Amino acid sequence: MSQLQVLRAKDYPRMPWKNGGGSTEEITRDAGVGLDGFGWRLSIADISESGGFSSFAGYQRIITVLEGEGMRLQVDGQPTRPLLPFDAFAFSGESQVSCSLLGGSIRDFNLIYSPERYCARLQWLDGSQRVFSSASTLLLFAVAAQVEVVLDESAQLLGRHDCLHLEGNQGLRTLNIQGRCCLIELTPR
Repeated sequence: MSQLQVLRAKDYPRMPWKNGGGSTEEITRDAGVGLDGFGWRLSIADISESGGFSSFAGYQRIITVLEGEGMRLQVDGQPTRPLLPFDAFAFSGESQVSCSLLGGSIRDFNLIYSPERYCARLQWLDGSQRVFSSASTLLLFAVAAQVEVVLDESAQLLGRHDCLHLEGNQGLRTLNIQGRCCLIELTPR
């Protein structure tokens, strides 16, 4: 049976990075405690200076700048294109990664997942959208001050950085979305 919950940004716990260089607000995850044992994890990180990223061996990462001018990554010694707001970028969690900020501090949005355990799809949406999904886990992360979501017949109102989390989905669901947000679909392998 599916379970729907709305996670509010004001309730996200703050935790230190693995490398001790900063902190993250953890939005949600599938399992585990601390920085171990999860199959997927969603978070927001505050980056105030250029530097190295934590390693997550065995995981895939998708990162997106939420606030600020952006950053450029070095992934295993290779520079990336500039990552500007709402420009998603995927890389291996075991890669050696560092960032150079393009201006001042930024906030970024992170999906970290085990590709051996999950198939993942992440897409940024803006405006009025009608989306269909049969993924077992649906996450809808609001970026706008107000995002309206109708999931089948159930209406939800999300504030900035709130997250709708549907777990245990077993059928094709219809989402009518109004506002800027990120839709993440996860399906066990």
